[in-house]
Amino acid sequence: MRARLAKWRTTAATFMAAAVLACGGIWAGVIWHGPLSLVRASQLSTIVLDRDGELLRAYTAVDGRWRLPMTAADVDPLYLKMLLAFEDRRYQWHSGVDPIAVARAGAQALRYRRLVSGSSTLTMQVARLLDGLHEKTAAGKGRQMLRALALERQLSKTAILDLYLRLAPFGGNVEGVRAASLAYFSKEPKRLSAGEAALLVAIPQSPEARRPDRASPAAQRARDRVLALAFARGVISRADLETALRETVPRVRREFPRFAAHLADAEVALAPDQTVHRLAIDGQVQRRLEAAAREHAQHLGQGLSAAIVAVEHLSGRVVAYVGSSGYLDETRAGAVDMARAVRSPGSTLKPLIYGLAFEVGIAHPNTLIEDRLQRFGTYVPKNFDHDWHGTVTIREALAQSLNIPAVAVLDRLGPQRLFGRLQQAGLYPTLPGEAEPSLAIALGGLGLRLVDLAQLYAGIARGGEGVALGWRDDRDGSSATAGRVLNAAAAWQVADILKQAPPPALAKPGQIAFKTGTSYGYRDAWSVGFDGRHTIAVWVGRADGAAVSGLNGRQSAAPLLFDAFHRVSEKRVALLAKPSGVLSLHAGQALPPPLQRFKGRGDETHMADSGVFRDPPVAIAFPPDHAEIDGETVRSDGLIVKASGGLLPLTWLVNGAPILAASDTRQLTIADPGFGFLRVTVIDAKGRVDRVTVRVK
Repeated sequence: MRARLAKWRTTAATFMAAAVLACGGIWAGVIWHGPLSLVRASQLSTIVLDRDGELLRAYTAVDGRWRLPMTAADVDPLYLKMLLAFEDRRYQWHSGVDPIAVARAGAQALRYRRLVSGSSTLTMQVARLLDGLHEKTAAGKGRQMLRALALERQLSKTAILDLYLRLAPFGGNVEGVRAASLAYFSKEPKRLSAGEAALLVAIPQSPEARRPDRASPAAQRARDRVLALAFARGVISRADLETALRETVPRVRREFPRFAAHLADAEVALAPDQTVHRLAIDGQVQRRLEAAAREHAQHLGQGLSAAIVAVEHLSGRVVAYVGSSGYLDETRAGAVDMARAVRSPGSTLKPLIYGLAFEVGIAHPNTLIEDRLQRFGTYVPKNFDHDWHGTVTIREALAQSLNIPAVAVLDRLGPQRLFGRLQQAGLYPTLPGEAEPSLAIALGGLGLRLVDLAQLYAGIARGGEGVALGWRDDRDGSSATAGRVLNAAAAWQVADILKQAPPPALAKPGQIAFKTGTSYGYRDAWSVGFDGRHTIAVWVGRADGAAVSGLNGRQSAAPLLFDAFHRVSEKRVALLAKPSGVLSLHAGQALPPPLQRFKGRGDETHMADSGVFRDPPVAIAFPPDHAEIDGETVRSDGLIVKASGGLLPLTWLVNGAPILAASDTRQLTIADPGFGFLRVTVIDAKGRVDRVTVRVK
């Protein structure tokens, strides 16, 4: 008995020594391997989120894989329960290697002479994914166990689970549960059905053989096995099991979200090392306005695109940014960001011109102004309808978007004042080459972007107080200031006129203050408007700048503007109330005499009571600028040139050479003009100049 007891003690001691040595060896191996590299886990896809944290756009990681940042908090709890029940029931208590699973797998292998069940824990799988090695030999399995033990020393259970959720393979270049849920279900994994959760558990065991887009039957069989085990282990009920088994397994891989794509591209380019970008965009509004731009562009015709910028003007936050009618639509050059493209703004600056006139006190909405043929030096503007409307109020001139009165007012203000105010408001107006601001900017003779117009009108909507547009969701609700656009009284007067503009068919009048514009040659159609909360700017045209017959702001852009307002919010917010300091007229009351009739820059010397000009500026009345004249007609009688206004005597030049003319007349006869272009210049006694260029053919 004593001998047997001694033998048992010796055997036990031997086993204990062996166990100690084995543990020591394992521990030495863990220490020798050192901490695992987490570089691959840090190589995540860059994502762009909206203000609520919803995904707007994602980009592949540096290795070309979809590997989105996520944690266990971002996935449906049902998925986690199924994952642990199927893959690693003792995950929370083992140290990286499950001895029970190892013993079971070893016993089964000895009994059946083949590998029947695996012993990999989630930690071992994460270690393998981090290394990028999948060794199926005994030695390889041993190294995997050592790495798993090392990983458990290095990270917490929660952190290891997060790594699995990011790195688990799902076929092709899709890695991680979040990427897989988006690729196969087009949704985030926060809310999954039992069938969807089971499929995401099943695929990583054999990702290429179970890809739903390539092997849907195999994926379904694997999913059903996960569901059966989940039911057997009490994770789901029988009713849930039966419902899940009837779910259809997806057969295609979906596109990843690509909303606010142009803005996302710009933001990522500014901070390429940043993984998560959060924008001020409202994802729901963005989706609706992208659909609106796409629908309207398709309705307008082939090759046409549309862009929309929507702003909450009280804070300046951009709630939607649609750079084109379709980011991937090559037929409409959809990759070009038309919200930042520099284009001619057409008539959209007229409200600011009149607002400046109200601000400096040279005009009032009820001031009378002439809409007739006028020459401003060599510049002869024409109305869009090629007609004249006589004497109108400035209110009518702005409401009807008449060109000549707007140029007359800018001529009195000076083009530099308008250009400077645009810059003061934080905008970026551009002029070709070294050109100086001229009267042509009243009708679109400069370059602006859609975002500039949105910011300009947002300032008017705020009572003239400028606001910088906010792209990023990094504000506390306060607005970033910009230079003042107008004073409060002038901004209200402009808004009061714009809200009376006739809206498109079926739209309610008086709720949105808006203005349309059409650039020269029918290349760009604009419409910009605001209510008490939102400012929206719309552009329609071709990205290549080609002319489009019939394209104009009222018919092409205004309907999209009103549709955009409806899709942003069905409830309209009232415009700002009238501020103090606005000159209001009661019934029968007349304006003060200086404001009754607009006086242009050439009207400084005028008869006090009658308003008849005593000294109007000199102007060539005939022939008009750019006229083409029949050479046969003038060969016998000569070319007669007539001037109006100016102080005698007049000096005439033809192609820079002086021509002798009578000192008491405003007419010149060019005896033999020849053929080709003639530049005729007239200078009065005060040095005022006018010139025209004509062609004799």
